[in-house]
Amino acid sequence: MTYKPELLATASSMEELELLIDAGADAFVIGEGKYGMRLAGEFTLDMIGEAVKSAKPKGVRIYVSMNTLIDNDTLETMPDYIRGIYSLGIDGIVFGDPAVLVAARELAPGLPLYWNAEMTSTNIVTAQYWARRGATRYVLARELNMEQIEDTKAKSSLEIQVQVHGMTNIYHSKRSLVNSYLDYHDDRERLDSVERERGLYLTEAERPGERYPIYEDDGGTHIMSSDDICMLENLHELLNAGVDSLKIEGMMKSMAYNAVVVRAYRQAIDAYVADPEGYSFQEEWLDAILEAQDPNRELSYGFFYKEQVY
Repeated sequence: MTYKPELLATASSMEELELLIDAGADAFVIGEGKYGMRLAGEFTLDMIGEAVKSAKPKGVRIYVSMNTLIDNDTLETMPDYIRGIYSLGIDGIVFGDPAVLVAARELAPGLPLYWNAEMTSTNIVTAQYWARRGATRYVLARELNMEQIEDTKAKSSLEIQVQVHGMTNIYHSKRSLVNSYLDYHDDRERLDSVERERGLYLTEAERPGERYPIYEDDGGTHIMSSDDICMLENLHELLNAGVDSLKIEGMMKSMAYNAVVVRAYRQAIDAYVADPEGYSFQEEWLDAILEAQDPNRELSYGFFYKEQVY
């Protein structure tokens, strides 16, 4: 069977989803803020159904994110939600909490389950633990380096997913930290919202030029990286390792930017699959991204070539 990795994207709306399908995305992860963490946009059940109807005829897969921190109140509504998305014909559920896996195995039999525990997805034994319980894909922590990724793929029976482009989360709290801070300094009005659109960010005294986007939603407070991962130039290393799914994180990016990025990675993947031995990186692929890149955000390799964190 010919190796063909999946190019996975996010979408903030149906308009963006259709735009990125045209740009070359093979699959999308979408969902509702009550059940999914750090989504590019809000997709209700009706919108998820619309996404499936648009994507399926084109051979594009739709995954629903259910990787938020599950509390007892969420448990009460979760069964109906799983039944609902299953009936729509989605292609998989992304989960972190065992409660989602247990419910999905009962209520959505046969549906692929992708384990994503964010920064704790770090070793092969834990991956195989979830595989024995029904998981079919392992979403690797962004803190793993290339050597660890290659080792995990070589030893795992699961599909492996790696983020190759976009910003990453560096801190999360269930508390509303920004408004708590403003309450403490009572000389300022409490903000009605600390949504991503406000453009709030943190800086460190030692790094005045680096901006860390911060926002709050139903899941709490999120602080994001000051740079964007970009593995396009060295994508062949992940392809040589046989990584199954390559994710472009489009959160907090414009539709136009995400289309440029998806198109560049599509070209690189297709060139590799057509001739792995003769593959060579083309500078124009990266040039297109550089032209669209926010000058305040550098492109980086993330942790791919750093010493092991774990």
